[in-house]
Amino acid sequence: MSKLKDNPQTIYLTCDRDTACRLDKFLADHSEPRLYSRTFIEKLISEGMVIVNQKPVRKSFLLQQGDVITIHLPEPAPSEIVAQDIPLDVMFEDEFLAIINKPAGLVVHPGFGNPDNTVANAIVHRYGENLTDSDSTRRPGIVHRLDKDTSGLMVIAKDDKTQSLLSGQFSQRQVKKTYLAITTGVPDPPQDTIETFIARSVSNPRKMTVAASGREAVTHYRVIQFYHCFALLEINLETGRMHQIRVHLAHRHTPVLSDRLYNSLKNICNFVPENMKKKTTELLSHHLTRQALHAWKLQFFHPLTAQELAFTAPLPQDFVYTLDWLEKYFAIDNERYENKLLVK
Repeated sequence: MSKLKDNPQTIYLTCDRDTACRLDKFLADHSEPRLYSRTFIEKLISEGMVIVNQKPVRKSFLLQQGDVITIHLPEPAPSEIVAQDIPLDVMFEDEFLAIINKPAGLVVHPGFGNPDNTVANAIVHRYGENLTDSDSTRRPGIVHRLDKDTSGLMVIAKDDKTQSLLSGQFSQRQVKKTYLAITTGVPDPPQDTIETFIARSVSNPRKMTVAASGREAVTHYRVIQFYHCFALLEINLETGRMHQIRVHLAHRHTPVLSDRLYNSLKNICNFVPENMKKKTTELLSHHLTRQALHAWKLQFFHPLTAQELAFTAPLPQDFVYTLDWLEKYFAIDNERYENKLLVK
């Protein structure tokens, strides 16, 4: 079995078997130490992180001589998270859980390139004495995640039992998550459901992409404010895949404004009139320097008390600035976005 050049997060293998061989068996039999168990290998395959000849495949895929296998490894998690006194914007808490309003720029849990100064480090400092389960040493209290540059609501578990129960609600799609997004371009139709498979991009492992196979992803959206060249969307997620909203909106050719990974300044400027290109560049360089995506509302039943809980996160300043900017330069009607959001 010959091997191409690796890097810390990617493994390249070439099959030189004379007869057809199942992918999962081939990888399990391989001497690569980073593929440390059959369970880990199957997880990588199911999450679309194993690519054969530039296509995601199932674990039963039959390899032929010369097939090239690319394996994208997940970001390494530290064995123990250090407590750090990082301020959290706590909107609600009781003895079991807390609701925080995460600012853009704050990473949720440590990983490759972000060893500390995360939400997880703050949770260990604030609630660590109740988090004793082995999984909690890697993601203590973390029930779901937001991308680093997405702001808004997160629910935090204060103990392992609550974390397990909340995780069950998320996996069973019992939690209603509503986001706001500003898009480059106006979606057509203005209200729809996007249902695809999402897998890791073959060309860029940092990105996810709509694919013929992978993990099911369902996004419901509706435009709640129209602008020339832009739109404000309300989005409800039925599933919670990595980068789901960003990938789905880019797939519909209306990517999230200022999304450095799935959009570009050149693409955004192509949407606006010539006399607005300079002002648009200024906005994205100095005022909205992250994707315009905000986890706005969260609704679920308390896992211990069964009380129905519903929360709304105020819009962050860069989001408000951008909407006011759109009202000034790209408005279509006279009704401002505040009236439609019922927030001031």
